[in-house]
This record gives sequence, C-alpha cells and structure tokens, in this order.
Amino acid sequence: MHADTTVMIMNEYQQEQLEALNIVRRGLPRFDDSKRIEMIKKIDGYMQFRQSVDRFLHRYVSDVCTQTCFKSNTSACCSKDGIITFFADMVINALHATPAQLDRLEAVLKRVNRGHRCVYLGCRGCLWTVRPVVCAMFLCDRAMSAVLQIDPEAEKAWASLRRQEKSFKWPDRAVLFDYLEKAFLDMGFQSTLMHLNLSPGLLRIKKKAGLG
Repeated sequence: MHADTTVMIMNEYQQEQLEALNIVRRGLPRFDDSKRIEMIKKIDGYMQFRQSVDRFLHRYVSDVCTQTCFKSNTSACCSKDGIITFFADMVINALHATPAQLDRLEAVLKRVNRGHRCVYLGCRGCLWTVRPVVCAMFLCDRAMSAVLQIDPEAEKAWASLRRQEKSFKWPDRAVLFDYLEKAFLDMGFQSTLMHLNLSPGLLRIKKKAGLG
C-alpha cells in the first residue's frame, strides 16, 4: 500500500531519477576494490575541472547570482521542475556522498514537488554533493551580460571551461561519462539516463568517431 502511494505522488521525472539513483546504489557495492579505485582515478581529472568551475563562479558571478536568483527567487535554472542529468552525474555524486546524503536525495524524490522549482533544491541550496554538470555550467543571460560581455578575461576563461566540459561528456572521443555508463552496462544495469549509450544522436557521433 505504501509503495503504491509513493509511486502515485512521484511524477515521471522523479521516477526516472529515483530509478537511476537506485541502480547506482545497488551497483557500486558490486564492483571489486580494484574497479572502484580505477573509477575514482578516472574521475579525478573531472573533479579538478569542477574545482576550476567553482573558482570561476566564485570569482566572477557569485555576487550576480546571489542577488538576481537566490534573493529574488527568480532563478532561471532552479525554478525548473527538474534538471537534465547524466547517469555519470549520479555515479560521481554517489562516490563522493555519504549514505545519509544519498538517503536525502531518495527521500526528496519520493515526495510531491509542490513548488515551482527543482526537486533537488533544499532550503540551503542544492542537495547534491557534486551537483550535475549541467547545473554547474549554467549561466543565465543576465549573468552572461553582467560578467562575460564586459570582461574579456572572464569570457576567455569561461570558453576554456566549456571546452573542458565537452572533453568529459561529448563522445567524439573516449570520455569519462561514457566509461561510467559502460561500467554499469557491463554489470547488467541500464538506465534511461545513459544518454551516451541510448541517445541516437550521441550514438551516431560515437560511430563517426569509430567508438561504436
């Protein structure tokens, strides 16, 4: 009875997210120590990239974002019902989060999202330990015009970060996000968030690059 009620209050987005989260939580313990160490090493470069993104945001746009989004509650990204996530986002987050932090994600996905905002947005900000790359790399038009269009140094730094982002998730070469999806596919798991192995467009890119 309780399980049926839970399903009824979850929308399609929440069900998809919860399914991916559960797959990651079930799958990670099945990898042996050597595979987990390999995965963490593979992710290390990505985490360095994310630290560079955070430094950029803190230096150039944190004041703009705090004023225009957080204080006014008009965020162009967090006001969405849900955000785009990759399966790799779930894996990376799970490897850096505590069980209690993952429990919080699971709990919020099972609740009705009554507000016009992202289901993952809590009273103290994002509930993810390592938030999805789409969120980390989002700059609204207001932030772009307030910072990038008037500061050539910032514009150049942001362009470099965008190129680095592509090197982790755009499958015209061997990329981290594809590696993480395949690790779970090889274990017999499949999620609709495995875009690099299920999206026809991305599969064409991989095939053209000789990867599929």
